[in-house]
Amino acid sequence: MQVAVIKYNAGNIKSVMLALKRLGLEGNLTDNPDEILNADRVIFPGQGEAKSAMKYLKERELDKVIQSIENPFLGICLGLQLLCSHSEEGDTECLGVFDANVKKFPNELKVPHMGWNIGSLSEDIIFNGIQSPAYFYFVHSYYAELCDQTISETEYMLPFSNVLHKDNFYAIQPHPEKSAEAGEQFLKNFLFEL
Repeated sequence: MQVAVIKYNAGNIKSVMLALKRLGLEGNLTDNPDEILNADRVIFPGQGEAKSAMKYLKERELDKVIQSIENPFLGICLGLQLLCSHSEEGDTECLGVFDANVKKFPNELKVPHMGWNIGSLSEDIIFNGIQSPAYFYFVHSYYAELCDQTISETEYMLPFSNVLHKDNFYAIQPHPEKSAEAGEQFLKNFLFEL
């Protein structure tokens, strides 16, 4: 199985590559459109800043590549946020796969939202074998609003999208590669069940 991991100058790539290796797969870190489009699975991970990330994607026309992918696709953390319509971070127009806006947590909350929190899970193949509610590991200052594509939500003084799903696109705000058994099962389901 060919797994493309999109390279776009975002952080947290190494932990995703190591998680793939633990599951017996070798990820291909690439910004080559043909390699991304021809992969069996595509992972769009990242930690970083929305505006500069979108700039990098647009300069290489990876925004159009991502929007045209037909195989299973997974956005993680910043990857989830960039798949939404708009981010308050840098007033950034994003990829528009999901009908959600990304907002900054209110000032009265401790930011970033960091550590373990629970997510309620819906009936979706991506959650097979994961007990609900499940604990996931979060590190983020911005969140995606709830929308019609929300299939799991978490609360940090306000509810937000934990996992989004539309067609072949999935996205998760916490880091499954750092989320112990629930996160590993989530990745297995994405890689081997879809």
